[in-house]
Amino acid sequence: MAMSVGGEGGEDTPMSDINTTPLVDVMLVLLIIFLITVPVVIQTVKVDLPEVRFEPTTTKPENVSLSVRTEDDGSCGIYWNLKRVNSEELLDLAAKKLEAEVKKAGGPDNITEENMPEAHIRGDINTPYRCIGGAVFTMQRAGFARVGFISEPAPGGATTRL
Repeated sequence: MAMSVGGEGGEDTPMSDINTTPLVDVMLVLLIIFLITVPVVIQTVKVDLPEVRFEPTTTKPENVSLSVRTEDDGSCGIYWNLKRVNSEELLDLAAKKLEAEVKKAGGPDNITEENMPEAHIRGDINTPYRCIGGAVFTMQRAGFARVGFISEPAPGGATTRL
C-alpha cells in the first residue's frame, strides 16, 4: 500500500487510494488452497442407501409389541403391550416368549423366516436414542433376530384408507 503526498494540482493533500491488488491476489490463493484441500478433508465411504417406502406392517400373534417413551422423571419407559417393564423383566419376558414360540413350532429345526417372531418397537419422537437402543439390544440379546420400528407415514403419503 502506498501513500503519496502531493497531487497533480500542486496541493499538499494526502492521496487516500488503497492498492487492493495484493489483497485480491492473497484471497485468490487462499480460495484455490481451500478448493484443493476440502475434498481431501471430507472422506466418506461409498454407500448405496435404500429407498424408503411405506410398507404396512402385518401383525401376527407371535410378534412382540413394545412401546418406548421418556417418563416424566426422565427415565426410559418400556412397555410390553400395555405393561411397563424394566430391562431385566423385558429380557425375561422376551426369552420366555421366544422359547414358547420355538416349542410351538416343534423345536429349533422347524423355525423359519415366516414363523420366527418379530419385535416391533414404537418409539416416541422425543425419546433419546439410548432408551430405544437399549430396547433393541435387550430384544436381540433375548434371541430376537428381527427387530423393527413402527413409524407413522408422512401426511398425504402413499397410503389411503378405504
